[in-house]
Amino acid sequence: YEPQAGRVTFDGVDIRSYTRASLLEQVGVVFQEAFLFNASAADNIGLGREGATREEIVEAAKAAEIHDVLSALPGGYDASIGERGADLSVGQRQRMAIARAILRDPPIFLLDEATSALDPATDAAIHETLRRLGRGRLVVSVTHRLETATEADCIFVLREGRLVESGRHAELLERRGPYFQLWSKQSG
Repeated sequence: YEPQAGRVTFDGVDIRSYTRASLLEQVGVVFQEAFLFNASAADNIGLGREGATREEIVEAAKAAEIHDVLSALPGGYDASIGERGADLSVGQRQRMAIARAILRDPPIFLLDEATSALDPATDAAIHETLRRLGRGRLVVSVTHRLETATEADCIFVLREGRLVESGRHAELLERRGPYFQLWSKQSG
C-alpha cells in the first residue's frame, strides 16, 4: 500500500522511488498460515530463491528446524507434501515457510505470527535462528507472544488498529501502560 500520509523509507530513501518489483525482491515474508504447493519439499523451499542448490535448500531447512522431519519422509526432500502442505502439521508448514524465507536471504524479514503453531522448544530454536539471521537486517515481527519481542529495537503496541505505545521492552515495562499489562498477563 502507498502511504496515505508521511512517507516510508528504507535507508533514508522513500519507497515510492523504488519499483514494486525491486521492493518485493528485498523482502522475505513468513505468514501465520504458510502457503505451500503440491510439490516436493525441496521445490517448496526452493521457491525462496531461484536457482538455489540442494545444499542451500538443506541448510535453510536445518536453520528452520525442519530438516529431520523432511529427511524422515518417504523420499526425503523429494517427497510431495500434499496440497497446501496437507501432509505436514501446522508447525511443520510454518517451518517450511521459514526455511523458504531463510533461503531467500533478504535484507528485510516480515514475520506475521511466524512461530505461533510451534511447540516451545522449536519456537525457541527458531527465534534463535531468526535473531542470528536478523543481525544487519530489518525485521518486522507481528506477534502476540511478547517474549519474542523482548530484544527488539522498538516495540509498537497496537490496540484496535491504533498505535498506543512504543519503545524498548524495559522502557515499556517501566511506563506500566498497555504493554506492561499484556506482559503481566503473559508472564504471570
